[in-house]
Amino acid sequence: MKKSLTDHILDCTGRIVIALILAFVLLPFVVVATASLNDSAILSFPPKSISLRWYANVFEYRDFGEGLVNSLKVAAIGAAIAVVAGAGFAYVLDRYDFAFKATLNGILMSSLVIPNFTIGLGLLILSAAAALPRSIWLVVTVHVIIVLPFVVRSVYVSLRNFEKRYEQAAESLGGTPGHVLLTITLPLLMPGLVSGALFAAILSFNEFTASLFVVNQSTQTLPVAMYNYVREYADPTLAAMSVIYVAVVAAALLVVHKIFRLEKVLNVE
Repeated sequence: MKKSLTDHILDCTGRIVIALILAFVLLPFVVVATASLNDSAILSFPPKSISLRWYANVFEYRDFGEGLVNSLKVAAIGAAIAVVAGAGFAYVLDRYDFAFKATLNGILMSSLVIPNFTIGLGLLILSAAAALPRSIWLVVTVHVIIVLPFVVRSVYVSLRNFEKRYEQAAESLGGTPGHVLLTITLPLLMPGLVSGALFAAILSFNEFTASLFVVNQSTQTLPVAMYNYVREYADPTLAAMSVIYVAVVAAALLVVHKIFRLEKVLNVE
């Protein structure tokens, strides 16, 4: 059926509005990317002369490299722990009824309403009282607390849409609980597990406010290293770092999309 003139006008108008919104959202990035090419050590827009010296400075500044390694470690370990723990909690909340079920759910979701800096400060005070060192594991603990609700909700939604008849059919054919879990339950929950892990890794990698309280010089993450740099220097290095940061994250998301198809994982097909 051919579209009417009104449909064509609405379609074109919608495309124009979406393009304008995207342009508005991308405008700050364009300004930062342009400022990062400034040859002068003083930020100015537009730049009077073009230079890539600040991009070279990003790779030469030692704290950025160490912060990146720490961020990747914390994100990988934290996401793995959060997925295992979150999937277990989600399974218990979905499959079992017990006295303190609502209380447990409230505790698991509490970090969504508690400011992140409060969590970081609380863990810092607790670790100091217990004489625990400010190691990488303290940072991981803080990040797991922050990202755990996202994993729990992601897996819980998958469980609510789960057809239990598949498990029952496998059990009726002689499948053991472990075999059913590995061959039926986990594969069907994979979209929730992958989306939960993806959210956890991204949130952990970008976490700053809570990390600021629990890191030290040897365990500082990349966002903290960027914050410390901008406190000491005012050159365009941080603008160049931001451009690289956005480009790498975008490239990583494209790779993940090619492998897992994000629209399927996030249930937006």
